[in-house]
Amino acid sequence: MSSPSHIRVAVLDDYQNVALDVADWSPLKDRAEITVFNDHVTETTQVVERLKPFEVLCVMRERTPLTRQIIECLPSLKLITSTGTGNASIDTDAAAEHGIKVVHTGYSSTPTIEFTWAMILAMARNIPAENQSVREGGWQLRLGTQLAGKTLGLLGLGHIGSAAGVIGRAFRMNVIAWSQNLTAERAESKGVELVDKDTLFSTSDFLSIHTRLSKRTRGLVGAAELARMKPTSRIVNTSRGPIVDMVALLTALESGRIAGAAIDVYDSEPLELTHPLRSLDNVLATPHIGYVTREMYQTFYGDTVRNIVEWLDEPQRPAHA
Repeated sequence: MSSPSHIRVAVLDDYQNVALDVADWSPLKDRAEITVFNDHVTETTQVVERLKPFEVLCVMRERTPLTRQIIECLPSLKLITSTGTGNASIDTDAAAEHGIKVVHTGYSSTPTIEFTWAMILAMARNIPAENQSVREGGWQLRLGTQLAGKTLGLLGLGHIGSAAGVIGRAFRMNVIAWSQNLTAERAESKGVELVDKDTLFSTSDFLSIHTRLSKRTRGLVGAAELARMKPTSRIVNTSRGPIVDMVALLTALESGRIAGAAIDVYDSEPLELTHPLRSLDNVLATPHIGYVTREMYQTFYGDTVRNIVEWLDEPQRPAHA
């Protein structure tokens, strides 16, 4: 049992079981009882039942949505500390109405930028399949694709997209970009050629997605866009799953309409065990690890501890019930 003076803290969705190791939680010693959950539950009733006892929830990005329905069933909840600078899956209006404070941590886009290129290179040189062949006693399987002279298309030219473009130029690729709000001035400042949407899809050898998920971008890459791509083209999504119409993508991959895809993000996570992306030969599927590095987790959980301590030290904070 926890001491009456201790707050109850839940750390959610710590898939790798590292939260307590990558940060110093000692500032909460004798102040908090910390419970870590390594598994993920999806049903609202399961989430509510699990989280009812806790005053503080430590949320890893968008793994467990905290909807109005869930928040209204958690009367003990006083603080939500989320990793990253924002979390669209938290109903902040509902939290505010119930006097629940929502805070965030620092974030760096560096891991995702690096990971995007790990995906592109792995696809271009068939690294996963070749590695598996060696493990199984085989040898060379396929011809790789060089990047120099190929066209890298960027759907979105924000911080991550523009950094990916810099690396593309270092590989001597032709780098083009389009998004709904991209201006010629910004594209020029990033050393990228602004093209229209049709040109982006029809000429890219590797199309990498770097735009935010919103009402305007949900399903932005659909059947019509995929149909414009070359049969040798590959698509990379390290942004958000719903930006790409999954049914259209599966059709394009299964029919050979495009050569392949590297996918790190999905409509529903974790990815269902029977999902076709788990078994298609022309898919490189990873479990949403674009941001998952030790350094990033040190920032996430270190800032989480600091956020909880600062909340506990607030002079106007109601006494623990």
